Amino acid sequence: MATATGIHHRTYRSELRLRHTKAEYFRLALMLVLLLSAPYVLDKYWLGITNVILISVIGAVGLNILVGFTGQISLGQGGFLAVGAFTSAIISDRAGVPVPISILIAVVMTAAVGAFFGLPALRLKGLYLAIATLASQEIIMFVVRRWEWLTEGKGFLEVKRLQVGGFEIERRMFEVQWYWILLALAILAVVVARNLFRTTLGRSFMAVRDQDIAAEAIGVNITRAKVTAFAVSSGFVGLAGALTAHYTETVTWERFTLDVSVLYLAMIIVGGLGSIAGAVYGAIFMGLLPALLTELVDVLGSSMPALSDQLPALKNAVFGIAIIVFLLVEPRGLDRIWTRMKDYIRFWPFRY
Repeated sequence: MATATGIHHRTYRSELRLRHTKAEYFRLALMLVLLLSAPYVLDKYWLGITNVILISVIGAVGLNILVGFTGQISLGQGGFLAVGAFTSAIISDRAGVPVPISILIAVVMTAAVGAFFGLPALRLKGLYLAIATLASQEIIMFVVRRWEWLTEGKGFLEVKRLQVGGFEIERRMFEVQWYWILLALAILAVVVARNLFRTTLGRSFMAVRDQDIAAEAIGVNITRAKVTAFAVSSGFVGLAGALTAHYTETVTWERFTLDVSVLYLAMIIVGGLGSIAGAVYGAIFMGLLPALLTELVDVLGSSMPALSDQLPALKNAVFGIAIIVFLLVEPRGLDRIWTRMKDYIRFWPFRY
């Protein structure tokens, strides 16, 4: 991991720190101040969008573990979100299991399902693996839509308002209370993922991504690494799905279609493949883009009424253009742009 010029380490412990300079600690403190002040600054509408982004951060981090760090392409994100959502909703409402335990069970269940659908990765690569994961998306959607037992024939599940022990989400404080819960879980997910790649397991993922044959030659168990990568990634996604179920209080297959899988893939492409911070940046960018477009159309609606009628098409167009622009201009995404900005400030007035 690169460090600033002039920073020298005398111990391994010092070198292994996540942050090395005062500027990095200052940015961390500033970010914490912004996060802690958000509920007191944002209104309910924007706080609701922030909550959705926090859930997306968890799912995007999980997908980046698989695609960005292990090099295994996946188009089944929506299906794995559905597994986590339906599992937690059914276990908590029908079996009466406490919500934290139901969410934990949903994470384990989704990890197991992800490991099962990750078995084709032992034989397939690239486009063929992408098609195999797309099949997993369609299979899960078929089960969710056709198996009436899941929804008791209603086509959807109603989830009770979150209640843990004596604590219950209040309707008037719904967005604020959920914000603190989701913020804590999103930070936990980022920290766990960030430290995962400081372990032997995480480094085996990256070795498989760089060159699986060479990795096997130096002793990496390719089978275990690929299947475990699918399981770990799906576990994060299952957590995001379970949180989606309890946050929206309604679970339906329409929330987990192929469009959602493509959206999450766009998040890590725009944010930066192989970067935990990039997954966060991508989730924020793709989460804010539709809301900002809606605000822009509202402002221009009086002078350009055609924009209001074509808003859904406009969102899809901007969505696609954003992906193309990042692939052409900066394939390493927002994380690389942010890194270059920091380097420019650090080395100014020199050019390198």
